[in-house]
Amino acid sequence: MAATVFHIQTFGCQMNAGDSAWLARSLRSRGFAQGAFEDASLYVLNTCSVRDKAEQKVYSELGRIARLCGVRRRQGITVCVGGCVAQQAGPALMRRFPQIRLLFGPDGIARAPEAIDRLLEEPSLRLNLLAFADQYEERAGVWQEGTAPASAFVNIMQGCDNFCAYCIVPHVRGRQKSRKPEAVLDECRSLLAAGTREVTLLGQNVNAYGLDGESERPDGAPFARLLRDVAALPGLSRLRFVTSHPKDIAPEVVSAFGDLEPLCPRLHLPLQSGSDRILQRMGRRYDTARYLDIVDSLRRARPDILLTTDIIAGFPGETEEDFAATLDMMRRVRFAASFSFVYSDRPQARAVLLPDKVERAVALNRLSRLQRWQNEASDQLLRSMIGKTATILLEEPSRRSFLSREAADKEGGGEVAGTKPDVFPGGKGTGKQSWQGKTPHGLIVHVPLPPRGKDGWQGVLLPVSIERATKHSLQGKQAGAPW
Repeated sequence: MAATVFHIQTFGCQMNAGDSAWLARSLRSRGFAQGAFEDASLYVLNTCSVRDKAEQKVYSELGRIARLCGVRRRQGITVCVGGCVAQQAGPALMRRFPQIRLLFGPDGIARAPEAIDRLLEEPSLRLNLLAFADQYEERAGVWQEGTAPASAFVNIMQGCDNFCAYCIVPHVRGRQKSRKPEAVLDECRSLLAAGTREVTLLGQNVNAYGLDGESERPDGAPFARLLRDVAALPGLSRLRFVTSHPKDIAPEVVSAFGDLEPLCPRLHLPLQSGSDRILQRMGRRYDTARYLDIVDSLRRARPDILLTTDIIAGFPGETEEDFAATLDMMRRVRFAASFSFVYSDRPQARAVLLPDKVERAVALNRLSRLQRWQNEASDQLLRSMIGKTATILLEEPSRRSFLSREAADKEGGGEVAGTKPDVFPGGKGTGKQSWQGKTPHGLIVHVPLPPRGKDGWQGVLLPVSIERATKHSLQGKQAGAPW
């Protein structure tokens, strides 16, 4: 009998990406086959509801699945919705979309594979796994040798205790639950033995790891200890973590950037606003002076560190003066990149009740101005890399085609989407393919390389001379021996 073909679509954060990767691996181990949207009979949407736009994308995708089933008159379709939208909407989502047969929240994903097996055995069954767990529920499965990605996510916790005024996360992911350190280390060891060279530790607020339920954060020692233990694992080349709440970052964590060789010099440190008045309304529990102190200490520990951030434009009560303070903070810190959005009301979040909502047109104008400044700053950063040599951890073939340097100069430069991805058209006769990877600072680099073994260049560290900057990435050529 042919294997059931499944298709997973992931929305939102790195935690969802990591969850989807685990679920796909678990389903494949049970005999399922992963395939394209058009070929699947099992659809899994792993969803995000942090912003209204992300939630609406989920509803649109459910409509797309319904249309596909109707047009092709397909029978035996199984639709599963997981993640934050499932937790937020609950059983009402099943009533709105009758094709859904399984709902699972962030705490329910560990039991999703068994639930899917039951659904296929009992065609009339519908299930939900929406109850919050008291502790982090470990997931079965050990990586087999040669099957792990070059760069992998490892969850260290679930949920959040902060209840920032704009944020839905504590309501859909529950209260903070940290994994046991040994469980994290065991997963990292399994990944490294299977070929992974870079690990990213994930959590809603990694700085609070191991401090579950504590209203006071005396120090960041549990997370700092975990960082040091993971960094010491044999076979680990690079270590990253996200996301950090500024109010909880401790001196031990800051100093780790100078002390731990595998810890990469890049940190995502959400600012949200550059106005102390707005930060207070947001319930962030730090001010701009504290944020700048953290930035200064990070740059003392690791002078070449790159910082990225999150910004909300148009939070209730934000004035033009408040927004100008945000732009001033961005200029002072000079973020390598920022993820910025217009504020939107989220169910159960306190900011829904705040007065003085900013008109959407005004908020969009502010967002545009902020993003224009950030694009210029990010472009300057990428261009500053031209002529330098960086060590790249190669992860996968490039998803886009690029002109060779000679062809780009002739055409006027730039990045070109091609019908044959991963090929450098200007390199005729070389047989080279474009691979992509990241520098220690997290900058994406594309490099043409000759064929190489069964797994190609995945997981290889390679010196690359940077020759060109495009809108979001860099291009270069091999400048030394791989290892």
